Amino acid sequence: MISNVKLFSRNTAFILGLSMLTAVSMTPQTAEAQVQFRNATTGALIDFSFGKKGEETEAVKHFMETAENKYNQDEEAIKVGENLFMTACSGCHGHHAEGKLGPALGDSYWTYPAGRYDKGFFEIIYDGARSMMGPQRNNLSIDEILHVMAYVRSIYWGEPEKALWLSEEERANLVPAEIPEDFKEALENFNKTH
Repeated sequence: MISNVKLFSRNTAFILGLSMLTAVSMTPQTAEAQVQFRNATTGALIDFSFGKKGEETEAVKHFMETAENKYNQDEEAIKVGENLFMTACSGCHGHHAEGKLGPALGDSYWTYPAGRYDKGFFEIIYDGARSMMGPQRNNLSIDEILHVMAYVRSIYWGEPEKALWLSEEERANLVPAEIPEDFKEALENFNKTH
């Protein structure tokens, strides 16, 4: 009786394994692998099954496949992003992204270095980070986050060589934005004492 159970178990395992192998091999494979987005602090894969729904624009599709933001340097998208930033982000990051409760976003320092790239910046905004940077997935759609990111990139006043979301050629030609006066004064005072 016991040998019959072992034989049955082995045969069942073999058949199940073969079935799973067949199912995997018959699953359609796409030409381009989709980018894996991860939580900025835990590294866990981000679950996109919930959060604010929005239109799946060409920019969203492109970003989800390549992690490249098509709205960067798009003047119309940047204006939309500025309006969204003012309502969703400026309370913590300041109206000029100079920093308040949250850090400044226009300089070259990043609390999470992955934010220097569009993929990392998106992960921080969408799924949150430590401290007060909560996930914005319920407040902003993916498309809206991409608009906000484009706006923040457009007001960058840091060193061009540290604008890692740009190509090497784009960095070489980047003329940084003006530092907001409030931030400039605070930075000068800080540099005098440190």
